[in-house]
Amino acid sequence: MTAEDRIVSLRARHKSLEEAIDQESHRPHPNTDQVADWKRQKLRIKDEIAAIEHPH
Repeated sequence: MTAEDRIVSLRARHKSLEEAIDQESHRPHPNTDQVADWKRQKLRIKDEIAAIEHPH
């Protein structure tokens, strides 16, 4: 898998998590623990994308 392929995959997962967060947040009684977990996953993905795009 090339770096570009990995970035595309990570961006797709990030978008999927964003949609899940949005959907869960609009439920009458959202699972706040799950939403928090998904938000942490999104941050890790964002950091990984940044590391691939801008290596030190």
